[in-house]
Amino acid sequence: MRSTTLDPTLIDQVKSLLNDKNLPIGIVAHTNPDGDAIGSSLGMFEYLKQKGFKHVHVITPNEYPSFLHWMPNNDQITVATKAPGEAKKMIREAAVLFCLDFNGLSRTDQLEKSISGSPAKKIMIDHHPQPGEGFDLVISDVMASSTSELIYDLIAAMGDEKLINQKIAQCLLAGIITDTGSFSYSCNQPKTYRIAAKLVETGLDAQKIHRLIYNTYSADRLRLLGYCLSEKLVVLPEHQAAYISLTQEELDRFNHQVGDTEGIVNYAMSIKNIMLAALFIEKSDHVKISFRSENNWNVNLLAREYFNGGGHKNAAGGKSFEPLKDTLLHFESLVKKEVILTLSTEEDEHQK
Repeated sequence: MRSTTLDPTLIDQVKSLLNDKNLPIGIVAHTNPDGDAIGSSLGMFEYLKQKGFKHVHVITPNEYPSFLHWMPNNDQITVATKAPGEAKKMIREAAVLFCLDFNGLSRTDQLEKSISGSPAKKIMIDHHPQPGEGFDLVISDVMASSTSELIYDLIAAMGDEKLINQKIAQCLLAGIITDTGSFSYSCNQPKTYRIAAKLVETGLDAQKIHRLIYNTYSADRLRLLGYCLSEKLVVLPEHQAAYISLTQEELDRFNHQVGDTEGIVNYAMSIKNIMLAALFIEKSDHVKISFRSENNWNVNLLAREYFNGGGHKNAAGGKSFEPLKDTLLHFESLVKKEVILTLSTEEDEHQK
């Protein structure tokens, strides 16, 4: 069943799947997990433990940033790149799999086959547009700020708001904070602020959570950021675009760690009159791309059409399997042809 709202029929189906506290349950996040993926997963983990479930596992395809390791139950996460056999066994033996913060199984990389082949009932909870196939139940709402917000909605719809303790609240608030850039985008709905207020009312220290996420940078990370802004920022003012690129050699020079490039694309986006920003990071077998945009410039369409990716209207990601230099040339050619404006206009016409 697919739903953009938590209607009673859907909730009854979720309750039916969770009728046995001895069921083995898996919670899976997408590859390169961000704050919302980890926050929603650990929030869901603690909720199920509060409900009395005895066998709950959280699995991520690969490592995630160290600035998220402070979250409650972080030590319960199994990282597939570190323990592939254990991660796949958990997926294979699960009766229910919660698939959080991704809209297609391909977003789990090396775990995709294990998940698709698992006999478990699969529940997708996500806020990205165009949810894919392969799930038994789908909770999808593109108006939600984050998957963490949807986890709160689910807990409330299950009649369990009273179970939201500080551990759950810390994780969900972290997910909302990171996926809205500290409430600076994707948060125009009053409901998001009401949920955040209820989470703070549990007694958590919201200021401390913000510090743990944003004020625990290493000196190397700050130097990398300075290098990006002083040496690697390319601005195309006539096309209202800007981008930053980093080679593997440059990453190594600054002792790059997982999460060190998180948020760098937003600095390019912060330039006056810039409507499109991108960050290109060279990997061993592809180029990872992050897109941001303003107003009706739809980077979800840009990523889907040209860069093997997708996401939200104003925040998306993709991959290029061309060399970094060629990828940058391709991006610049699309910008100069104003392809994103054409795509956005076509989408607007389609929706009318």
